[in-house]
Amino acid sequence: MKSINYTITDELGIHARPAGLLVKLAGGFQSKITIEKDGKEADAKRIMAIMGLSATKGTAITVKIEGSDESEAAKAVEDFLKANL
Repeated sequence: MKSINYTITDELGIHARPAGLLVKLAGGFQSKITIEKDGKEADAKRIMAIMGLSATKGTAITVKIEGSDESEAAKAVEDFLKANL
């Protein structure tokens, strides 16, 4: 299992546009990808679950990736977070 710790820097936090892009990215991998915030977990392949986290600017999240392509998925998700959130 791979784990990524990240603090949201986008002024709007995780909003619809980047959440949709993240779902599309996560859907391209076989690994299970979950985002955790304050003990609450969301499936990164479900937009409503991600939006339900209400992650605002300055919020610390942890992304957990587990599966056959976890290394590739972790790299892609980390790059996405840095570029978009």
